[in-house]
Amino acid sequence: MNRHLSGFRAWMWQRASAIYLAGFLVYTLGYLIAAPPLDHQALKSWLGGSGMWLATALFFLALLLHAWIGVRDVILDYIGPAGLRLGILAAVFLFLLVCGLWVLSILMGVL
Repeated sequence: MNRHLSGFRAWMWQRASAIYLAGFLVYTLGYLIAAPPLDHQALKSWLGGSGMWLATALFFLALLLHAWIGVRDVILDYIGPAGLRLGILAAVFLFLLVCGLWVLSILMGVL
């Protein structure tokens, strides 16, 4: 029974992250179309605001979570040998971790 619940839990996280990603993109694109920043400094100050900075950080966290769940499920479904599966999962995890740290360093530079 626990195995079924973990699949449902992954499905729910995948859907919740997709909803947040879509909402953030619609809001951000709508804002940028309605009131485009005049220069780099205006864009940086908009992104540096605490609300937008937090929303952007959550966007990238949701993006990394969404990617991890999707790739993990594909690997678990289609890679047979356990050692190979574990190696690929570790490589994907490390790649996503490095991407997350890179995004965090960029976001810290905006503040």
